[in-house]
Amino acid sequence: MVNTVTQTVKGGPAGKQSRLRRLAAWLRRDWPGLAACAVAVPAAFALHLLMPAVPVMTLAVIMGVLAANIPGISRLTIGPWRKGLDFAGKRLMRAGIVLLGLKLSVVDVLELGWATFAVIVAVVLLAFGGTYLLGKAFRLPGDQPLLIATGFSICGASAIGAMSAVRQSKQQDTVIPVALVTLCGTLAIAVLPLLMQPLGLGPLAFGQWVGASVHDVGQVVATAQTAGTAALAVAIVIKLTRVLTLAPMVAVTGIISHRGRKGQAGAEHLKLPPIVPAFILGFVALVAVRSLLPVPEGVLEAATIVQDVLLAAALFGLGSAVRMRELFSSRGSAVLMALCSWALIAGLAYGGILLLQL
Repeated sequence: MVNTVTQTVKGGPAGKQSRLRRLAAWLRRDWPGLAACAVAVPAAFALHLLMPAVPVMTLAVIMGVLAANIPGISRLTIGPWRKGLDFAGKRLMRAGIVLLGLKLSVVDVLELGWATFAVIVAVVLLAFGGTYLLGKAFRLPGDQPLLIATGFSICGASAIGAMSAVRQSKQQDTVIPVALVTLCGTLAIAVLPLLMQPLGLGPLAFGQWVGASVHDVGQVVATAQTAGTAALAVAIVIKLTRVLTLAPMVAVTGIISHRGRKGQAGAEHLKLPPIVPAFILGFVALVAVRSLLPVPEGVLEAATIVQDVLLAAALFGLGSAVRMRELFSSRGSAVLMALCSWALIAGLAYGGILLLQL
């Protein structure tokens, strides 16, 4: 009898009313911030149409940073908008990362050849390790060295979002790396094409260099297209090969973090996060789908649009937590460290491209 009543409450009218109340409470709490995202995302796409060289994701972060630092609006970003903006920065980011898997095909990676694949992985690992050590040398707090290393070496803000989820990083440790990866990726769009001729790179080699060194996918496209379609094609494939390293990198970090938390005093009473987050498993599943099944072009295009909308909303949410005074605090050590890391990754990638030409 008790079980029958419990089932009735859970699955019957009472349970339904409870779910509706929770949904209504969530909407009241989060809708102002989500509404701000709904305005910012179309604005970012519109600005991208006016300025095609600047990726949508970069514009979304910049708009978020501006909202956080313009008097009047900034009070909204720390007040009624904050819950919804945080929801976008976490939940929508993870959904966008899952859909990113549909862009990746293992077949395309294998066509690069094992030598190219080995160089790409080596650049990612060396850039990750070097950037992490730079972060420690500059005494950046918390998880910032790890998150900056992840974002700069793999795939920008998406990688930062994935790593911060498995590490359960503080918001401040997340938003600063996102701002820095956006800053340096934007610099790459302007600076790298100017270095193509002085470094003696043809279109194909330039595309390889951009794909191996620039952080975000949109920034890679904006930079490589200046050298033509051949450079753009190889840059995208190499960039997406770097993205493939996201899942194992996050999984290894998850295992290490899980063991570390388990060893802490009183950890048996804590609810530990999963070793590999569900959204990373979803990302891997969609990579497998793209690699093994003939996905219709229309589905891929629709998924790309949804992914871009989700990531733009997430990046606006993350950008809205960046306070410029905090970004340039400690005599700008975080910015200086990011510039050093940017130079390190560009140098490693350039060395890797020269090695492939031997």
